[in-house]
Amino acid sequence: MNRENSQHVRFLGIAGAGLSALAHVHLARGGAVSGSDAQDAPRLDALRAAGAQVRVGAVTDPGELAAELVGVDVVVASSAFPDDHPELLAARRAGIPVRRRGDWLPELTAGYDLLAVAGSHGKTTTSAMLSLVLRAAGLDPTAVIGAEVAQLGGNALVGAGRVFVLEADEYGGAFANLDPVLAVITNVEWEHPDVFPDEAAVRAAFTAFALRVRAGGTLVACGDHPGVRMVLAALPHGHARVVDYGLDAGRAWRAVDPRATPGGGVRATVRHRGEEAGTLDLALPGTHTVLNALAVLAVATELGLAVPDTLATLATYTGAARRFQRVGTAAPTDRRGPLEIVDDYAHHPTEILVTLAAARQRAQSRQVWAVVQPHTFSRLAALMDDFAAAFIDADRVYVTDIYAAREHDTLGLHASDLAKKIFVPETTYYVPWAGLTDRLVTDLSVSLPAAPDGVLLLTLGAGTITEIGPRLLAALDGRPDR
Repeated sequence: MNRENSQHVRFLGIAGAGLSALAHVHLARGGAVSGSDAQDAPRLDALRAAGAQVRVGAVTDPGELAAELVGVDVVVASSAFPDDHPELLAARRAGIPVRRRGDWLPELTAGYDLLAVAGSHGKTTTSAMLSLVLRAAGLDPTAVIGAEVAQLGGNALVGAGRVFVLEADEYGGAFANLDPVLAVITNVEWEHPDVFPDEAAVRAAFTAFALRVRAGGTLVACGDHPGVRMVLAALPHGHARVVDYGLDAGRAWRAVDPRATPGGGVRATVRHRGEEAGTLDLALPGTHTVLNALAVLAVATELGLAVPDTLATLATYTGAARRFQRVGTAAPTDRRGPLEIVDDYAHHPTEILVTLAAARQRAQSRQVWAVVQPHTFSRLAALMDDFAAAFIDADRVYVTDIYAAREHDTLGLHASDLAKKIFVPETTYYVPWAGLTDRLVTDLSVSLPAAPDGVLLLTLGAGTITEIGPRLLAALDGRPDR
């Protein structure tokens, strides 16, 4: 398919996972890209190498902003940019069309067979797995994914085929105007309390998304999840063909007896409409990973791919950045067992719960330590009790300071409030951010001789917590993964 586009698009918030991928797609189609972001990030290096002109840091002078907009045809802004942001005001003064991500995505995906993967959790892994499967099958897809995927060369693919795989985000209504021929809904629950006042509002957004599936299209949905079932119940009869998946009996696609494998992954028997269809082997742990893979199996089969081929490709999937990503190992001489460090984007109670369950499955006789950085004051306030109950599979928990992201502290919350409520109080500690690495080094040196099989330590959160693993490895003279 010829998708050349000579427009000059300026992306505001270009370092973000969402917009950086869109910028890569536009560059690959022959368009010009410029952009700005408040902070530098590693993914900007790849964009610059591909030809993007990127400015890092704030500029408020109207003359400077006007100069940056010369030759720009359209501005695409992250949903985090307020309407009165100086760069948006400058674009409007210059008469340049301004699009939010949710407005730009329908233009980007028009004319494709759009496969839109949505859900409160799991959409990045599902989108990445699906893109890998479709590429291996020769469909040459285009894809936009919410994290870097080493096997795909980044967070975007630009292929010549008819299929477009899109991680469809509910935040800021980004998925509201899509036109998918097939949609996936992995789960539906209250998330982004700064946007959705309650769970009913989230369900309404996902119901509207499901209604966007084209006439005669297909909706692949996790029938085990109560929020998904409520969305399906709200759809008019016959709106779209529904293919469900899960662990429960009666699902069209079902995984039976998921179990840990010696290499730290998970294996399950797959049944399709009651008949055994094969064995699912995954390199990553966790029942939630099995569910994501089931969704991919369902979609791939709908597209005519053979189940054995899909299973074979899924077995090769090594993960996306910050999704149970192994950072490395360390083995100081004053202890016996190895230390393994894993980093994960989990920043919602459900994500933390399933990630720690996967860690417990992988750790076996090792201890599991969780180091969590709460993400935004509004999320912690709305879901405090759920957060407190999410660490049941951890032997020890460290809570550090709240990562504010786009928010300011107007709620009077402190990370220590969470530390006091977590259900393993005797081994839960609040540690200020500035002293976190030193505290972990000290505790590992003191405690690990009493843990002869070692420790699996997870860093959890959507902010700067990802920096801790490499710092620990450096302090303990460990070995980073390559």
